[in-house]
Amino acid sequence: MDSKPVVYLTRIETFDSAHRLNSELLDQQTNCQTFGKCNTIHGHHYRVELTVKGTVDPITGFLMNTYDLNQIMQETILKPFDHKFIDRDIPYFKDSNISSTVENIVVYIWKAVSQRLPTNVSLHSIKLYSTEKNVVTYFG
Repeated sequence: MDSKPVVYLTRIETFDSAHRLNSELLDQQTNCQTFGKCNTIHGHHYRVELTVKGTVDPITGFLMNTYDLNQIMQETILKPFDHKFIDRDIPYFKDSNISSTVENIVVYIWKAVSQRLPTNVSLHSIKLYSTEKNVVTYFG
């Protein structure tokens, strides 16, 4: 029995965004205590590592065309987030009580990207760095 090997493809992009860590479910004093200096508007140079998995197409030799993966990331991550104020410019955060933490951002990105992938490819993980020392990994 000859099973097809599963391969993983990772693409890395960066974007710059501003946000304010604040919860409408907390009072001002608790927000300040919980989020500290991040309770004020500030920005990050985010790094996103998106990994997809699947089997190699015997004709093209690709898991997926990296041009197509780039286009998906441009539309679902870079266009909405780069040089934007997340809490004001992205309806998911603007119109809800969801705080724009790196944890919530990576979940949002997962949902957006997973809807755009070809049927033979699945999303394996997304790593989102908010700083060089802080990273959140999401496996869906």
